[in-house]
Amino acid sequence: MKQKRVVVLGSTGSIGRNVLRVIESFPNRFAVIGLGANRSVEVLAEQVRQHRPRAVSVGDPHRVPELKRLIRDVDATIFAGESGLTELATMDDVDILVTAVVGAVGLDPVLKALERGIRVAVANKEPLVMAGKIVMETAKRHAAELLPIDSEHSAVFQCLNRADTSSVRKVVLTASGGPFYGKPKQELSTVTPEQALAHPTWCMGPKVSVDSATLMNKGLEVIEAMWLFGVDVDRIDVLIHPQSAVHSLVEYVDGSTIAQIASPDMKLPIQYALTYPERLPTPFKTAALADIGGLTFERITRGTFPCLDYAYDAARRKGTMPAALNAANEVAVEAFLKRELPFLGIPEVIRRVLGKHENKIEPSLEDVKEADRMARILAATAISDLRQKG
Repeated sequence: MKQKRVVVLGSTGSIGRNVLRVIESFPNRFAVIGLGANRSVEVLAEQVRQHRPRAVSVGDPHRVPELKRLIRDVDATIFAGESGLTELATMDDVDILVTAVVGAVGLDPVLKALERGIRVAVANKEPLVMAGKIVMETAKRHAAELLPIDSEHSAVFQCLNRADTSSVRKVVLTASGGPFYGKPKQELSTVTPEQALAHPTWCMGPKVSVDSATLMNKGLEVIEAMWLFGVDVDRIDVLIHPQSAVHSLVEYVDGSTIAQIASPDMKLPIQYALTYPERLPTPFKTAALADIGGLTFERITRGTFPCLDYAYDAARRKGTMPAALNAANEVAVEAFLKRELPFLGIPEVIRRVLGKHENKIEPSLEDVKEADRMARILAATAISDLRQKG
């Protein structure tokens, strides 16, 4: 059997490391030919020495000399900067691109890979949130597969099983609720980055963990699902499910509901995206229903976590509004992690940016990128204003 050649963008992050663990578990099926990371040069160097890719990229060009020194015994081409990710994604013989980077930097590599007909396994929410229509049209035009790695979207993909979405009444994404769900708003004013990063179920990177704590992660998933599955946003619902065992459900018009159950382990949806349409025996922990015990679901109480409502509103308005939402959130979360913005300042920054954004309904890719750029400027201004007011 011929090995599938894989490029992993964001290889040093939580998702990227799990991707490599899956690949290592199926050495006869996959070979890593490219690895991309941002600043974690030491971890990247270890991965390079283990997997011996032909090319590697580091986001910070100033770290290239250090990387060269660390992998001097490996014959690998080194790229740098945001363009380096696209260089990796478009190498001549890539079979699968896995994009697990954080933020808008994942958009260009995804589009360029799809244009070449490469299968893209996407954990990076931002390309579909920012430019979902453009991404999906590009995939269709070039007959390229776009498969989700997020556990929720992988679950929907499996529940749909290629069904016509006209037979779907509702897509239901589940949410653990993060570390603060159920707490009164006044308790959230003093939340620290350490508390926000302490997710009760999943092990994730800092940005996604904070998004989970604000419920913005679920809002971004709603926008992503709208484009991935061609379902109107008002047919996408979110339920709190603390056990994180049922990853999503699809309710059909005939009254049947199909759910996907698995352990809260990202390696399982990663394996499915890499091996699809095959299902291979997994070496990873699987869900035993008797061990899970009870399954509970509840509707989300609105008001305390406005980020989810902002995401729904942006999804309904479409155009460049989701790109502005995403950019404002990225800037606000980064400021919170640097202790430059309180936890409740995150939704406030987003609210201010969306209130000033001039939405373009049928945007070009350039329009999307300009919306992203302007929203970041507006977000920085909003953060400065909030800091001055104390």
